[in-house]
Amino acid sequence: MPAPQGAPGWANELALAYESGAHGQFILYGNVHDRIAVGNRLVNLAGYLENELLAGFQIVLSYDLGNGLTIERGGEIVEKWSGADLKRAPRLPLDAIQYISKYLRYLGNLRALGRESKENVAVILRGIDQIAPADGTGYEHGSLTSLLGEWASEAPFADLAFTSILIADNLNDVAPSIAFDAHTARIRVPLPDATALERALTLLQTSQPAAFAPNVGVSQLAAALSGVTVSALESLIKIRGHEKRSLDAQDLTRIKKDLVERDSAGLVEFIESKRTLDDYHGQSALKQWLRQDIALWQQGDLKALPMGYLLCGPVGTGKTFLVECLAGEAGVPVVKLKNFRDRWVGSSEGNLEKIFRLVRALGRCMVFIDEADQTLGRRESGSGDSGLSGRLYSMIAQEMADNANRGRVLWILASSRPDLIEVDLKRPGRLDVKVPLMPTATQAESAGLIGALARRYGLPLEAAELTALESKMPILLTPGAAEALVVKAYRHSRTQNVAAAAALDACLVGYQNPVPLDVLEFQMRIAAREATDLAFVPESFRHYAAASPAA
Repeated sequence: MPAPQGAPGWANELALAYESGAHGQFILYGNVHDRIAVGNRLVNLAGYLENELLAGFQIVLSYDLGNGLTIERGGEIVEKWSGADLKRAPRLPLDAIQYISKYLRYLGNLRALGRESKENVAVILRGIDQIAPADGTGYEHGSLTSLLGEWASEAPFADLAFTSILIADNLNDVAPSIAFDAHTARIRVPLPDATALERALTLLQTSQPAAFAPNVGVSQLAAALSGVTVSALESLIKIRGHEKRSLDAQDLTRIKKDLVERDSAGLVEFIESKRTLDDYHGQSALKQWLRQDIALWQQGDLKALPMGYLLCGPVGTGKTFLVECLAGEAGVPVVKLKNFRDRWVGSSEGNLEKIFRLVRALGRCMVFIDEADQTLGRRESGSGDSGLSGRLYSMIAQEMADNANRGRVLWILASSRPDLIEVDLKRPGRLDVKVPLMPTATQAESAGLIGALARRYGLPLEAAELTALESKMPILLTPGAAEALVVKAYRHSRTQNVAAAAALDACLVGYQNPVPLDVLEFQMRIAAREATDLAFVPESFRHYAAASPAA
């Protein structure tokens, strides 16, 4: 099974494991429904396996629930077996697996009698996650998994020139006795890299020239669209070609966002940001540190680059806004995790697999997890969710600690209750920098924050007017609360036809902080104690770092 020239990395990995005799059974999982550029055409995974990777096999059989058992190649050889009965090939899973096992045992018997067959045999099982699902039970399911386990390691199967390739969307959706069998090689099929995309785009440019602008090269398109599947790209280019509308450099970011979100089935949100850290008000020490990290990232000096950040602080302190500013400053995409938990067994783990697959393909990016204390789960969650939270926690922790991601993936977690996040998830090597975001400490800071937000809303407030109102400004004002105050003042100005300063003055009368003071101070104490550097904590609040938070 030598891999053809220019084969994808996963195909080379599979060929090496088979040729070396290390493995005979493989599970391909991940981006298994995509297309692959071969010669002058795009083919699906099963077609690539059958006609390229398994080109030297005389007998190739395939099975899926829709089509039943099919002999793709070598039917005339199989017919020599008295039990072939090709006109009535089995359609049910157990019947098909038993049929293949009987044929292989027949070949094993020939070998034992010294009449060894020289043919190589390959079996492709599409949709193994449906044939032998993780939540399967019963006699038939047990029989299936038992037979497939025998294919991987037992005689005569392991002694024959035989390989079985099982295909699944997500590894966690497959029965564990198969998916994690020590004799089965698990090979992830990643999303296409820039090289694979460039090959596919070169083919598509030939058939759909109207979809390609003359000033945008194929390599430029491939680099800009990393993280997109070839199938999604093929559909888009066919539509653009039919409309005679070319792909312009200006809309590549939007196209990538649309395609990534559609491919991820709503599991992530692709955040575009035109903001920079200049748009973030206050905390100069923090902004200086972040800019230094971005400079290191852009220079490729990764030794001092953190694996991740933890943004903590009271609700409304602008954690999401800071992420947008940071992403815009760095010029990289931000993937925000949405609700990946599902009620079906194995689905949540499968959703996480899809997300990780996407993140790995995007190249340099940030992964943002909001409300991390709720999203990430806990190592020990009791028996209420059958261990789901623990499994999700383990998967995320392992991915966050993968040192191969340093400089490629920057994890950003945000929480107003970082004390509820597992301690080892917050350790250096996962979240190296923990940043507290605090409300204003003085009336002057509150006036400056309101002035900055007022300019964004087109509310004309002069510096002298803000100074005059400074004594009326509340302290412990978060950006969220300040924005609500500015919106209220803007509305008052428009509806009552009064000057901006007068409107703000009226809105300050009787103002109450939307977050109760005891809750605000409790969350400030937690944030101050989490800080990796007291320089990140405003001097007025550093006493909180020594205080013990009490709920």
